[in-house]
Amino acid sequence: MGKRAAIVAGLFAAAIAVAVGLYLFQPWRIFTSSTVTEDIPAAAPAAVPSQESTAEPSAPAASATPAAPAPPAAPAAPRELATGQLISHEHASSGTVRILELADGSRILRLEGLDTSDGPDLKVWLSDAPVIEGVAGWHVFDDGAYLDLGALKANKGDQNYEIPAAAVLGDYTSVSIWCARFAVSFAAAELNT
Repeated sequence: MGKRAAIVAGLFAAAIAVAVGLYLFQPWRIFTSSTVTEDIPAAAPAAVPSQESTAEPSAPAASATPAAPAPPAAPAAPRELATGQLISHEHASSGTVRILELADGSRILRLEGLDTSDGPDLKVWLSDAPVIEGVAGWHVFDDGAYLDLGALKANKGDQNYEIPAAAVLGDYTSVSIWCARFAVSFAAAELNT
């Protein structure tokens, strides 16, 4: 009876270990991928001066020509504040990082052409850490100041992340796609202004 109880306890412990391992590592993500393709947010069109009639009040109504409708205003182009190229850390990755200021003064971090691995609990971080190639750069992004911009929307594509209005961009010199579960960078980019 003691041997049978030991086998049952061993199987139970093994099942718990497998369940915990599956939860932590989510190995099926090696085979999953998702793509998000977002446009740069539309900016409010620039104001177009109104075309008021300059005819004299005493001019006859019959001789006035109707004003042509004003052409639609072109949207204001976003202003690029910083840019960088992603380098691979824990996982092979590529893409461009841009910080853009929109016409209304709001700012976004934009990932363009992102291609990285899927993984558990991936975040997009602005950081003050240096971007170091190789294994030495995998764990530095949570050592200093960082700003979590939210969960990575997909492991491929073009994506926008709002930067809070109170954030001081000069405090951050890099971007990391950060795996919060294992405290490791999947990819990072140095920001150049």
